[in-house]
Amino acid sequence: MNKLEQLNFTNTFIQLGQEFYQAKAPDPVSEPYLVDFNPDAAELIGLDPAESKRPEFAEYFGGNKLLPGSDPLAMVYCGHQFGVYNPRIGDGRGLLLGEVTNGNGHKWDIHLKGSGPTRFARGFDGRATLRASIREYLGQEALHGLGIPTTRSLAIVGIRELIYREMPELAAVLVRLSDSHVRFGSFEAYLYLNQPKRITELADYVIHHHHADIEQEADKHRILFRRVLQKTAHLIACWQSVGFIHGVMNTDNMCITGATFDYGPYGFMDQFNPHFTPNHSDASGRYAFAKQPEIGHWNLWKFGETLAHLVAPAVLQEELEQYQPTYNQLYREKMAKKLGLAVLDAEFSQLMGNLFKLLHDNPVDYSNFFRTLSQFPDGDYKPLLNPFVNQKDIEDWMSQYGRLIEREGLSDDERRQTMNRANPKFILRNYLLQRAIDKAVKEADFSEIERLRVLLADPFQDRPEVFKRYNIDAEFYASDTPDSLLDMQLSCSA
Repeated sequence: MNKLEQLNFTNTFIQLGQEFYQAKAPDPVSEPYLVDFNPDAAELIGLDPAESKRPEFAEYFGGNKLLPGSDPLAMVYCGHQFGVYNPRIGDGRGLLLGEVTNGNGHKWDIHLKGSGPTRFARGFDGRATLRASIREYLGQEALHGLGIPTTRSLAIVGIRELIYREMPELAAVLVRLSDSHVRFGSFEAYLYLNQPKRITELADYVIHHHHADIEQEADKHRILFRRVLQKTAHLIACWQSVGFIHGVMNTDNMCITGATFDYGPYGFMDQFNPHFTPNHSDASGRYAFAKQPEIGHWNLWKFGETLAHLVAPAVLQEELEQYQPTYNQLYREKMAKKLGLAVLDAEFSQLMGNLFKLLHDNPVDYSNFFRTLSQFPDGDYKPLLNPFVNQKDIEDWMSQYGRLIEREGLSDDERRQTMNRANPKFILRNYLLQRAIDKAVKEADFSEIERLRVLLADPFQDRPEVFKRYNIDAEFYASDTPDSLLDMQLSCSA
């Protein structure tokens, strides 16, 4: 494991040329301090966790000192925000320091979010709030623990200065790790500038660094689009299965490698509501839970437009038509695992349709319903029936479910194991997240951030020894969201 000064930095993105970025050093900060450090993320870049104890850690990642080998830059990108093209976005408050290669040869971008204004800042202060940094940090760990592709973060570094959003707020720098920071919007920037050569260069860069096996193929750009489509379909199928709502699926928030990217006002489903969005700015519900698969298709269409000089539009359309069946198959497979089933026929479809109608019409916690269902038929599953207004409806559904279980011939133990690997006991409920934020912001108490990070590293099972060490009350964290805190909505302001 390496010291800070020994990280194996390169920066391949800078080789694309100055049309793709602004070279800029981070702005210095006042008395940076460590809010939380993620040892699991440190392992990704081969960093010794003991390095987080050094005073230099906060100086480096707060922006006061440059890490040896880093070459910071703000990336150019644009994108469609709520369906409307915005030509002036870019890394207004973030800097890519470069890529660090770990001992296994894997590269991870290191990016400082909140490191001061760049030429893309449009007059804003270039900083990130502590509140929003905590949200992204824990959201990443929540999805990673669920096995969903996502960016990660090495640490949150606090800054002893106030910034202004709707009111004065504490600031922070989020140290984000990702396999790439190239977005759909990175390509769109050059489409609207009528610079197809830059798009070709960027596409070839992505192929070289993420799909080297197709680099010599004659139709490599078509294959690139196909793979981005498949990864996007997989990502959104994962989101839908666990009830995750991203909240701001703009094209500049879609990563080319299919990772969950740029966490804003996200949330996990409490009681099932397909029309719910945690983003109170989204008055039309464009990015509501049920719309996410459709928006994935729309965003891919916009990405495909940028490649039209490399792949015939009819061919791109042919590829795009595979999105819906690809998504449908992936989603059905994931939902089948949540039910401990494997046969995806018409009876399965009918079972799922009936279930979602019941969940929609009754005050049932989405996550805990599936988790408790694993106890059917001989365990303690009866409490999950209580919220249903008409008991006969849910009893009829359970009978239908029981018939499908019997026809597959799995033992109850085998089915329960499958279900408990697919249905988390713990999720990052917005009220739990807000509790951690309030402790941090109002009391300078960061213990709840650490507690949630540890809990969400493995959300599928109890870990008594770990829970005791971190004072984690499993029953509290696994409970339904209190009625008064259901469906919390948040602002995009960060």
